[in-house]
Amino acid sequence: MLHGPQKEEVELSFSIPSICAQQVEEGTIQIGLVPVAESARQGLEIVPGVGITCLGPVRSILLFSRVPWGQVQTLAADLGSRTSVQLARIILRERYGAEPVITRAKPVLQDMLAHSDAALIIGDSALEIDPDETGLPWLDLGAEWFSLTQLPMVFAVWAGKPGIPAFELERITRASYEFGKAHLREIVDSEYPKRRVTQGLAERYLRDYIRFEIGAAEQRGLEAFLELANLARPILAQRA
Repeated sequence: MLHGPQKEEVELSFSIPSICAQQVEEGTIQIGLVPVAESARQGLEIVPGVGITCLGPVRSILLFSRVPWGQVQTLAADLGSRTSVQLARIILRERYGAEPVITRAKPVLQDMLAHSDAALIIGDSALEIDPDETGLPWLDLGAEWFSLTQLPMVFAVWAGKPGIPAFELERITRASYEFGKAHLREIVDSEYPKRRVTQGLAERYLRDYIRFEIGAAEQRGLEAFLELANLARPILAQRA
């Protein structure tokens, strides 16, 4: 959206997911790329077409533990993404029978594990860690979700308050995605030094781990997540 032909159609700003959702709720922005847990909580209308998903490992949502998974009683988490926290709850409950108390913590692995049984690290902080070098048991929650459901996991969607011009916005967000996909190498070269990750990991992340199109399978994955998280359904825009 910054560089493609649709740049003249939008006024774009950047925020972390939780703040983006708050701005939509407050009405200071029309739509945002919002964590699906927040889109459900607010009863937002989803713009169809593209979002942030995975099918299997996602690499940027990692769960570490210093005890066996079934014995996790406390979980430290960066609460910036409510969706990732809910996903951790689901995986620990459904796959390992654990229902820990969750506390807020800065995303520093050793500090988190100093006072909790397990730690949830997401986003750039997770990409900066080589999990195999930590010496700790760890889970990729995208892979765990697929093992549990055999469905894609949807993390974030373009969404706004009911009544947004969803299909006009779909045209813009789809065009932005297509432009970005065609210029992926330039995006990788621009971003990987800022993220403190290798060029190879940045490219694998955008090409292999993260997926962007939301179709029928992703919609089923979204519905399964909301059901397991006991969250209400957001509004999916329907064509007339």
